[in-house]
Amino acid sequence: GPSPGQTCGAVLVAAVLLQSVCVAVTFLYFTNELKQLQDTYSKSGIACLTGEEIGNFIQNLDLIENEDRAADPCWQVKWHLGKLIKKMMSRSYEENISAVNAERALMLSHTDGQQPPRSPINRIAAHLTGNSNRKNSLSPRIDSLPRRGNGQKIYNWESSRKGHSFLYNVELRNGELVIPQTGFYYIYSQTYFRFRENENEDSDLLAQIRNPKQLVQYVYKLTNYPEPILLMKSARTSCWSKKAEYGLYSIYQGGVFQLKREDRIFVSVSNGDIVDMDKEASFFGAFMI
Repeated sequence: GPSPGQTCGAVLVAAVLLQSVCVAVTFLYFTNELKQLQDTYSKSGIACLTGEEIGNFIQNLDLIENEDRAADPCWQVKWHLGKLIKKMMSRSYEENISAVNAERALMLSHTDGQQPPRSPINRIAAHLTGNSNRKNSLSPRIDSLPRRGNGQKIYNWESSRKGHSFLYNVELRNGELVIPQTGFYYIYSQTYFRFRENENEDSDLLAQIRNPKQLVQYVYKLTNYPEPILLMKSARTSCWSKKAEYGLYSIYQGGVFQLKREDRIFVSVSNGDIVDMDKEASFFGAFMI
């Protein structure tokens, strides 16, 4: 029979072979399990971002309880993605609303007769000055005439670029400034009253002038309404002494008013006989703000 040494060698070889087989089988088993686990995890990660689950998650993003979040392995991915999607949707909504509001405002401005925002080149402004060389620059007493209001309307303003006068995108028609665009305007006017006694003047006229009189300046607006609308009025009661060689007084007024396209504004005064149309003293103007 075999010797004891041979028996021990055979047993040792068999043990080594059995151990090698066990290691090989264990390696193959765990490799297969790891692969299956990796495939399962990969499919689960893709499932976090596909199907109807992500849509429902975004809608209920703020309603998910803490326990559900802790139990869901995809929660971190879905939560950050949902926040990003909601932020982008909110920004897109705000941009669309802003564009719609801007387009609506533009359409309303065109409907109301307004124009797009003005550039410095298309500014709207006018400054008219008196012209002492022109005769009959005032209308006769017109209290009874329709659409003219009280006082005597000033017709002949100097509108050319002589001196300080100018017109930018505004039309002067019969002493009236025609408004080209709806908006807010600053309107101003000054009238210079000057009384100088003349020996050749009629005594009745001199007596009438010396008596206390109201010096009044009116600024009117003409619209589709049958009667003119009074915008401003400034007055002073003055009586010049017989010993004075002459008397002087100027009335200035200004204010901001909303005017519409095709509205017209003009100036009228009381006691037109003593109005001095000096270009530096009597003037009228408006500009859009």
